Amino acid sequence: MKQLKERLLPLSLTALIILADQIVKAVIVKIKPQPGLIKDVFNNDFLWIYHVRNKAIAFSLGENLPDAIKPVLFIGVPILVLCFLLWYYIKSDDFTGLQRWAVAGIIGGGIGNIIDRIARPDGVVDYISVRIFGLFGWERWPTFNIADSSVVVCSILLFITILFITQKKEKINE
Repeated sequence: MKQLKERLLPLSLTALIILADQIVKAVIVKIKPQPGLIKDVFNNDFLWIYHVRNKAIAFSLGENLPDAIKPVLFIGVPILVLCFLLWYYIKSDDFTGLQRWAVAGIIGGGIGNIIDRIARPDGVVDYISVRIFGLFGWERWPTFNIADSSVVVCSILLFITILFITQKKEKINE
């Protein structure tokens, strides 16, 4: 029973991310139905709440692909990947507790954006815009949302934990 609880509890993060993501997106669309600036948070041009729509994936990759291909690549493939990840999450004993939380965050963020791709014909609602002062030749980082943040932060966390756990296991086996 304890092992089942340890496997299921991190999925509460999945639900929380989906809920928070969809609520904030609904509020953004309610406040400003058309894309545009909502608020300069600190009145210094660093952080904006800026409503945009993204009909592609991260960094607008695939924006120019034919419309017939987009549902397969932007909905079908991610659903398959998330289903596999959830199946592996449930069946596998390979994850540590922290890794389970990271995977749960990745799943939550992925589902949050898939909901938008299915339910919002104008595209995924993005709204966090950060000034990066010319880094990578950009003045602003591509606008993102809670789901995007969750996928990125949890993926980095998962990668770091896998890297260090693998190194630790290799040292033990030497």
